[in-house]
Amino acid sequence: MHERIDYAKASPAVLEAMVALERACKRLGIERSLYELVKIRASQLNGCAYCLAMHTKDARAAGESDERLDLLAAWREAEGVYTERERAALAWTEVITLLPDVGAPDDAYEAALAQFGGGGLADLTLLIVTINGWNRFGVGFALRPGR
Repeated sequence: MHERIDYAKASPAVLEAMVALERACKRLGIERSLYELVKIRASQLNGCAYCLAMHTKDARAAGESDERLDLLAAWREAEGVYTERERAALAWTEVITLLPDVGAPDDAYEAALAQFGGGGLADLTLLIVTINGWNRFGVGFALRPGR
């Protein structure tokens, strides 16, 4: 693989815009455990090793259990491990992350809306959009954990 540019050095305005989105997400009031689960799940789907390393570390530091992190990729089969609110958020995370392939099915939308309400669902969607953006920078510019 060829060496890739450091996007933040190449265009500091890009990093500034992404950091502004991140700051906005942190002010949304989404509980920390869910915030990290959403980021980890999207990063799993996108194959972003850099973000996975960062957010699993952050989740553990915030008190998330190894069991919940270990089972996250198979959350649908992990009955009783995640709350209904978390399950709705994870389903919506998958829908928004895989949008070109799966569309936005009514059942995922309705479950997320029931758990989050209109404003909360818009907030959750911004969080998902933001981590997907970070993942695209991480994968696109071949960021590696620890770099």
